[in-house]
This record gives sequence, structure tokens and C-alpha cells, in this order.
Amino acid sequence: MSTTHFGFNTVDAADKASQVKQVFDSVAPKYDLMNDLMSVGLHRLWKRYTVMVANLKPGDCVLDIAGGTGDLALAFSKRIGPTGTVVHTDINQAMLSTGRNRLTDAGVLLPTVVCDAEKLPFTANQFNAVSVAFGLRNMTRKDLALAEMLRVLKPGGKLLVLEFSKVMAPLEKVYDWYSFNVLPRLGQWITGDAASYRYLAESIRMHPDQENLKNLMRESGFSHVDYHNLSGGIVALHVAIKC
Repeated sequence: MSTTHFGFNTVDAADKASQVKQVFDSVAPKYDLMNDLMSVGLHRLWKRYTVMVANLKPGDCVLDIAGGTGDLALAFSKRIGPTGTVVHTDINQAMLSTGRNRLTDAGVLLPTVVCDAEKLPFTANQFNAVSVAFGLRNMTRKDLALAEMLRVLKPGGKLLVLEFSKVMAPLEKVYDWYSFNVLPRLGQWITGDAASYRYLAESIRMHPDQENLKNLMRESGFSHVDYHNLSGGIVALHVAIKC
């Protein structure tokens, strides 16, 4: 039986998705508030930079994977205009429902699909861009998910992976202290759930660093891969092109 990591714990690979689901079922109602508090609002700047690098045009077709509460989907929809399409997806129904309600409140109606990134229900060569923000590290088989992202991209299409990464050495001690002491307490205070935010801190450490993720994306078939460190490497935006 194959195993994988769930934070620092080793679990059956078949069980990881359900455990991740429990985390996001718990945090969905206060997800946006916690993001603002945890990052001191920086997550909005990271996503804004991602939208700029995507360089979308009116009429483009975009797939937002692990789209959660809809930040990127909303921003993309403004770039592609009424002739384009943004498909807002997530494996977690609670997160997707929260995002759909938020988009509807903003007057934006987008196709919304519950789906697993490792088995995307879309045809090949369909999208000009695919994005996944803070979701790749939660996927059991990252190689399968990346292969699926490659499959649904049009030739010349762009994959954007915004994810927590390896922080620069001078920041490591203070970042570790913040991650393992402040985040769980903040999670307990705001959501009543410290465990989910301990998992968040652990999952970041188990995720491939900048160079290893770059190599994984190349091995998945992308012809050009680069990354941009943001906020001292707390987050990295990996950008890959399908040849």
C-alpha cells in the first residue's frame, strides 16, 4: 500500500484527500479572514502579481484549480472580459460554495466545478492559462496533477503555480517561530481550529522547494519553467509554458 505525507505524518495515499477535505471543511467559513491575518494582507499582492504575469487577453479561456474563495477567478474574469471564460474549480465543496457565493455577490457568474486536479474533466488543449494558488502542496500525486494541467492547456498556454516555498536563510528562524507558534494560536482564536493551521505550517515544509518544483514541472512535460520569489521566498510563483 502506497503512503504519502499529511503534514509531518505519514498516511495511506488513498486517505490523504479525505484528510485534506476535513481541513478545508473546517476553515472555509473564515478562510479569507485568516488569509488576511496570516499574511498581513500580502496574499492579495501575491495574487495581483500572478494576474499581471498571466498577461491574459480578452476572450481567453482560463482554468482556476483549487480556486477556493475565488480571488484569482474574480481577477481573471476582469481581464478576459465577456468574451472569455474562467472555470472556477476546487475539490472541496465547502470552499467552492464559499467562493461561488462571493463571486455571485460581486455580480460575477462563472462556471463552477467540483473536481480533482489529478483527474480533470476537461478536454485536451482547451485553456490559454491554468492557475493553482496555494493548492498544489495539498495534492497527493503532484506529478499526475501537473500532467493533467499540461494536457488541458493549449500549445503555448501558461501554467501559473502560486505556492508557499522555501524562505531565504536569514528569515528561517523567525518564520519557523511564527509558523509553529503564532499560526496555530491564530487559527484557534479565529476558527476554533488550531490543528488545521499546524497542518498548514507542516505542509509548507513538506512541499518541494523552488528548484525541486521547477524540476518536477519540467519532468511533467513543460518546455519552459521559471519562478519568481516573493516576500523573501515565503511564496514563489512558478510559471511554465506548454510547447
